Amino acid sequence: MPQLFSPRANVYSRVMIFGLVVLICGAGWATSEIFWSPYTTYVAVPFEQPVPFSHKHHVGDDGIDCRYCHNSVEKSRFAGMPTTETCMTCHSQIFTDAPLLAPVRQSLATNTPLKWTRVHDLPDYVYFDHSIHVAKGLGCSTCHGRIDQMPITWRVNTLYMKWCLECHRAPQRFVRPQEKIYDMDWQSSRSQSVDGFQLVAQYQIDTSGRLTNCGTCHR
Repeated sequence: MPQLFSPRANVYSRVMIFGLVVLICGAGWATSEIFWSPYTTYVAVPFEQPVPFSHKHHVGDDGIDCRYCHNSVEKSRFAGMPTTETCMTCHSQIFTDAPLLAPVRQSLATNTPLKWTRVHDLPDYVYFDHSIHVAKGLGCSTCHGRIDQMPITWRVNTLYMKWCLECHRAPQRFVRPQEKIYDMDWQSSRSQSVDGFQLVAQYQIDTSGRLTNCGTCHR
């Protein structure tokens, strides 16, 4: 019976199999890189805003408390965005003619709210409540990073479900005393492994595993 394949066929088949493996691995690597890249997560990507608001100046330099602008963070799902009147409380007295603040003055004159671009914007199918996280000892900088050092606001975390579950699985690693919620300089101490469990008990954080149930965040 004549030979159907030439001796070179073995070489070709090995090359094809090797190439297919490389292609599959490369596709998987590329998908992972894109999934975790700033192109997808927007981490460290500044968002264009109607006014180039600087948290570094207002929070870091002037010491304005987070709750002055985000006044519903302790009582609502949403942290709240400052109204034009809030901005003009100061800027009717200082920097009154600054060109950068022209949109703010126009907003007040026309009674039209500024349309800020949300930086931390979860999908509609995700339920998130700021007030419960604040009440349970989660500080601003845990999720938003050192916002007091940002001249323009950007994300420091992906907001992916995996990132949220890191805290829901082990809240003792992230909780802090209530008086430190708005302290941007706060860092967990060497005793966090002990203090964290004490705070979890004090704040009555659910440790039954329910925090990792799908229905907790997807309602």
